[in-house]
Amino acid sequence: MDSRPSARSLVWDHLRGDETHASALVSALGIDPVIAHLLVLRGIAAPDEAERFLHPSLDHLHDPFQLTDLPLAVDRLLRAIDRGERIAVHGDYDVDGVTSTVMLRRLLDLLGADVVHFIPDRITDGYGLEPAAIDRLAAQQVRVVVSVDCGIRSNAAAIRARELGLDLVVTDHHEPGAVLPPALAVINPKRPDCPYPDKDLAGVGVALKLVQALCQRTDHTRWLPGFIKMAALGTVADVVPLRGENRVIAKLGLDQLSRGPHTTGLRALLDSTGLLGQTLTSFDIAFRLAPRINAAGRMSTPDVATRLLLLVDEGRAAEAKRLAEQLDSENHRRQQEEADILAAARRRVETDPDVGAHAMLVVWGEDWHRGVIGIVASKLVDAFHRPAIVLAIDGHVAYGSGRSIPGFDLLGALEHCGDLFTRFGGHRHAAGLTIDTGRLKELRTRLTEFADDRLGPDDLRPRLRIDCALRLAAITPAVVEGLRAMEPFGAGNPRPMFHTGPVELARGPRVMKSRHLSMAVRQDKRVFRAVAWRMADHAEFVTRHGDALDVAFHLTENHYRGEHTVELSVADIRQAR
Repeated sequence: MDSRPSARSLVWDHLRGDETHASALVSALGIDPVIAHLLVLRGIAAPDEAERFLHPSLDHLHDPFQLTDLPLAVDRLLRAIDRGERIAVHGDYDVDGVTSTVMLRRLLDLLGADVVHFIPDRITDGYGLEPAAIDRLAAQQVRVVVSVDCGIRSNAAAIRARELGLDLVVTDHHEPGAVLPPALAVINPKRPDCPYPDKDLAGVGVALKLVQALCQRTDHTRWLPGFIKMAALGTVADVVPLRGENRVIAKLGLDQLSRGPHTTGLRALLDSTGLLGQTLTSFDIAFRLAPRINAAGRMSTPDVATRLLLLVDEGRAAEAKRLAEQLDSENHRRQQEEADILAAARRRVETDPDVGAHAMLVVWGEDWHRGVIGIVASKLVDAFHRPAIVLAIDGHVAYGSGRSIPGFDLLGALEHCGDLFTRFGGHRHAAGLTIDTGRLKELRTRLTEFADDRLGPDDLRPRLRIDCALRLAAITPAVVEGLRAMEPFGAGNPRPMFHTGPVELARGPRVMKSRHLSMAVRQDKRVFRAVAWRMADHAEFVTRHGDALDVAFHLTENHYRGEHTVELSVADIRQAR
């Protein structure tokens, strides 16, 4: 740990790796020592594991029939196709649920099934698989319902399906309850009795295993690569660990998203974001594609995104363009709603001692859009480095969404107040709740007391994980190529953060777009451009210590007008020793 003064007052946590294992990787694989060090820090010490991590392939996917109940589901779906029975795919309104729905429906279409889909509306239908949806699908003469990215705790819906004579297949990745829903098949690697080796699949990953099994049973394994790009969208967006099968899906899917060809709807979505024909990264999914798909479910109807991504007919290109433009419009509306609520929430944190003087932030407001409160909670956590819950009041009921910091169990905090809620759930880092409006002040009091007892000043200091020192002279083509092989970055495989050691300013700093700093730094006669994002207000600090700076950075590649450069993307700057 290093807490020397820095431009952003971040504590630098320096990681330590086993250099013996790193040296063994260098010898076995011929990779750069920096890359070997990074792999070991991520728990990848065996040469065969490192080779699979750096060069994943479809052959690395596990046998889908290892998933408990999956053979039952495959048999029932193929029987339904053979008999002409109607199948419904019931999804969810986030990117994981939408891409799962699109992928499974598309395969069933290709297999000649009579298939429909249903995505619940966030406001009118609520979350997950509900008995009312079963009733609606039964009225459409559906005989088999397949849930994707939901259903693992939908016991009432499963009972209703049984009452109506529908066969329900649940595919999900969320934590099961004490009792599984009484469905025909419950496919979830987190089932206690499931021997499947990879427990961290996203919902779309579980759906992909069903797709993989159906492709194998129908002798259409050549179709499987075509579904990987859709699975990659949902996997990266759902922030699951990008290790194991998730890494295979994300790595290969991003490659296909970059190369094409694409269906009519996906091409229109990529074109509307300026990504068509570009080399896509996990950042592009997380910050450009996923927000547009999510915006449909947050602001209007998620079926806009689903209908767009299901379009394959080239004769419907104009419709695809219109739907992509609608998603873009909804995303702009989402951004404005989010900005307004965030500004109001920040004012309360900064001006109301009942809110801002505690280790946990609990804020609420009337007419706040329920579709964006989770994003606002995340941004409050980023701004104040404290767990936060944001609630939208709708008459006598308030709907809340929370996010946490490392070291604080948000779900545990809610369980401590469980008697206050009409409904709540989630995990350590993110949770949702419903509560009577009249109990909000009691909720704030009990949660802040809980957090104040468990979080000290050091817990509330923002921290920066530093993988290792990387002098400018050590930034070689081998390191850049090795970092490229380690992508995609995300949960379970964070983008490597380096620090330079003492450097001096060669040029700048210069303020860019009123928010950022552009400069050049020199060390051992090597000079690199460095961009310090959202650090314009720290120009004086950088100038004052310009003869001895230590820079924390990611390495980025910049392609502009046919030129390729490597630059430092600066996360923090401190005075060097």
